[in-house]
Amino acid sequence: MKARQATELGERLAGLVRAGQIEPACAMLSPVLAERTPFDMLRRIGGPVGGGPLEPVNGFLERVAADETMGGWVIIASALEAQLERDLPSAFACCRAYIVAADAWYAADTLGEGVPGRALVRQFRPALDLLAGWREDANPWVRRAVGVAVHHWAKRSRGAAEHTDRAGALLDLLTPMFEEWEMDAVKGVGWGLKTLGKHYPDLVASWLAEQMGRRHRAIMRRKALTYLSKEQRARAVGETTD
Repeated sequence: MKARQATELGERLAGLVRAGQIEPACAMLSPVLAERTPFDMLRRIGGPVGGGPLEPVNGFLERVAADETMGGWVIIASALEAQLERDLPSAFACCRAYIVAADAWYAADTLGEGVPGRALVRQFRPALDLLAGWREDANPWVRRAVGVAVHHWAKRSRGAAEHTDRAGALLDLLTPMFEEWEMDAVKGVGWGLKTLGKHYPDLVASWLAEQMGRRHRAIMRRKALTYLSKEQRARAVGETTD
């Protein structure tokens, strides 16, 4: 499938969904989800669908979620992304509900990057406030998605100096999660720290030095240290270099 074909398919699906034709829309999408369609193409399909009226769109997304296909979570994430400017809180609430329903790492990662991650890029402060509530969620996949969202923002920031304050705010966001113990959630938080460390290593080294006295999983620290220099690592863990 080429990019133009994916976009055209998304527009046809969007028309069916707007008309309330949920089952025909699902039938049209089903062959695409049955194949190994690249995620970039799936995002081109899901985006136009998300631009329609919320009630039929959400009904369609519920049907897609019920089939529990890997590609379906990409469709859902990109459709919810298209709703961010219209109703950020509802997009976050729907995203959280799908993460819980999916109960799988790949769905948590896809949705975490596609919805709160992209919201941090586009609407940083409102998204940050909403994401803070996920840190103590009872569901570990939702907590994992916090770190995944931070990873996406850090990847997109490319270490730009003008975003240093925002990187610091994201480290503040993750501070209470440094003591996370559920391994699936730890891996997501560690992923966020790892990517922040790649693009803002000095900032992460100083932050990590402040956390060292706290109870934590070793993998959390290892991920945060991944991209730090020898000197930055030593500063982070309180060692001296020769």
